[in-house]
Amino acid sequence: MKKILPLFLLITSFQVLAQSIQSPSEFLGYELGTEFTRHHQVVDYYRYLASAAPDRVKLQEYGKTNERRPLLLAYVSSAENMRNLESIRQAQLESTSGRGKADKAIVWLSYNVHGNESVSTEASMQTIYTLLTEKRDYLENTVVIIDPCINPDGRDRYVNWYNSFKNTPHQVNPDSKEHHEGWLSGRANHYMFDLNRDWAWLTQVESRQRLKMYNQWMPHIHVDFHEQGVDNPYFFAPSAEPFHEVITPFQRSFQETLGRNHARYFDANGWFYFTKERFDLFYPSYGDTYPTYNGAIGMTYEQGGSGRAGLGVITSTGDTLTLKDRIAHHFTTGISTVEVAAQNHTTLNEEFRKFYQNKNFTYKSYVLNGNTDHKRALTQLLDQHGIRYGWGTAAQAKGFVYATGRNGTVQTGSESLIVSTDQTKGTLVKVLFEPDARLSDSLTYDITAWSLPYAYGLDALASTTPVRTSGEMRSTSFPTPPRDSYAYVT
Repeated sequence: MKKILPLFLLITSFQVLAQSIQSPSEFLGYELGTEFTRHHQVVDYYRYLASAAPDRVKLQEYGKTNERRPLLLAYVSSAENMRNLESIRQAQLESTSGRGKADKAIVWLSYNVHGNESVSTEASMQTIYTLLTEKRDYLENTVVIIDPCINPDGRDRYVNWYNSFKNTPHQVNPDSKEHHEGWLSGRANHYMFDLNRDWAWLTQVESRQRLKMYNQWMPHIHVDFHEQGVDNPYFFAPSAEPFHEVITPFQRSFQETLGRNHARYFDANGWFYFTKERFDLFYPSYGDTYPTYNGAIGMTYEQGGSGRAGLGVITSTGDTLTLKDRIAHHFTTGISTVEVAAQNHTTLNEEFRKFYQNKNFTYKSYVLNGNTDHKRALTQLLDQHGIRYGWGTAAQAKGFVYATGRNGTVQTGSESLIVSTDQTKGTLVKVLFEPDARLSDSLTYDITAWSLPYAYGLDALASTTPVRTSGEMRSTSFPTPPRDSYAYVT
């Protein structure tokens, strides 16, 4: 009887807890998956959770979209961790120096970067609710950061379109109008830009505001939730080749660890999935690769559906794919990710520190000469990424000359921009500046060339030895323009 009583009290406490916090369905007034939730309703639910469980949820508005919709982050953890949230964050940042005693796993879950891949925002609400109730034990050793909707403008564009054209009840026939979203689709943001290609280039306001927050946390794991074609089974890690050469053995092996845990749940439910066949880790401006080049286990999870699926659609095999199905799959991989992180929090911290220890890159410094405005624009991008740089001294530098494709020398001076790989963001520098990225497989998902010196039209040299600088500075201390500079205003 003494053994039964604690178990009874534990079950009772969970039941009371679940009753005290409304589920998404209870709060929204309809069963999750039977309607698409507009962005303001999603925001309302997250604000409700922050008020219902203030000891375990912190909500932060980190910016606004072009159409003035709020961009949110929800921090979710145990009450003790939330009381020490700033200390946990500082310890995590200290790990990027290869030191410190951080011991919590930081998991960042990003939803709905493509607006018409709309299931993930729905799944985010079920995920945070479950972490606060049934799976709250996962939060003892983890801090989970949830961005419920990276692209609110695109999402509401899709949801409003679908609600305007759907039948009542919804039509599963794929020929119905509700399965043929027209131009302008909800995929892109307000300016028709694909935010999943903007992590490195930061051309959009959503990306710039999000990266400020990302650099304040530098998580161990980052998941980017997506959708693909209606007829595709679910994709999760491990990714496909090519893997960029800077990706560590641990980053690759931990993708396997996560994938096997996901597979365990999918197998139990009889859900189809695949790995390795399609989505690689190479081009640096994705929501999986950019975090990977900053030390995280970066992954994309892809559910079949996207804007074509609506609330339900008949696939080419004759099955009916519903929004409820899609929510269940993204919810499962999200919870599974947090579970694995909680189980491996010590290893994640140890390996994250190792990632930021000295790297033996071939090129130690990049020297950039040329147009002053181009250099100024580049330093502004480097500032946003937290990449340090300096200015040269009167000397010569030897190395690979970008313009000729051969080794040579260049003269350096006070207006020569110098970027070193010997810094916290050294791996990212190597990836963004390398003159020729090495491919392990010729079949890739997207772009294979992006070198910043070429992109900014600068005369560049990659040196195998460190190039001396006069000191580090920011773009606010950019060299004074020459006296003969001029401009006009219209």
